[in-house]
Amino acid sequence: MRTRLTRIAAALLAAGAIAAAAGCGYHFAASDTSALPSDATTIYVADFDNHTRINGINEQLLLNLKQEISNHKRLVLVDSPAAADLTLSGDLSQNTQLPTAFNSVSEPTQYSDTLAVDAVLRDNKNGKILWQTNHMTDSSAYATVAQAVIPTSPGFLQGNLRGSDIKKMTDIQVAQTQQFQSQDQMLQRMARSIYTSMVQGF
Repeated sequence: MRTRLTRIAAALLAAGAIAAAAGCGYHFAASDTSALPSDATTIYVADFDNHTRINGINEQLLLNLKQEISNHKRLVLVDSPAAADLTLSGDLSQNTQLPTAFNSVSEPTQYSDTLAVDAVLRDNKNGKILWQTNHMTDSSAYATVAQAVIPTSPGFLQGNLRGSDIKKMTDIQVAQTQQFQSQDQMLQRMARSIYTSMVQGF
């Protein structure tokens, strides 16, 4: 009887070990979600064309993209397409700013800002398009007067200003600082979205 129980216990332990091993194998396979060629180690990020009315916004996005790529350490940035396995290019196709809130005399107190980007990732060895996105968008909102600023919001707290600073500013200063901060955060999110989508292939 004892021998039989010992055999059963051993069988259960073995089954558990197999299940655990299978589980671990599945875990590692699931974590490797990169759709990039395994032999691709370098990337060139070309200047994105700017079709919006905001001067220099493409340069800001380029800096954020390069920073995002560097942070993940999957690919090494190079300065020319000839030295790269991959090339990422694209353009900022659209930027829309619309008032979304008004005061008692119909003056805008808050705007929404939406940016659209097209991007393409190519394999430099054969010219094949590995990934492409059309009209990827991100939106943000910013206040134009101190009364509309929410100093406890996550977006505001990420900036360098505090509620006491805003109260000392003119409406023009508030609008400018909030727009720049909102735009900077939107470009960071856009760069993160482009990188994630590019690497995972969706």
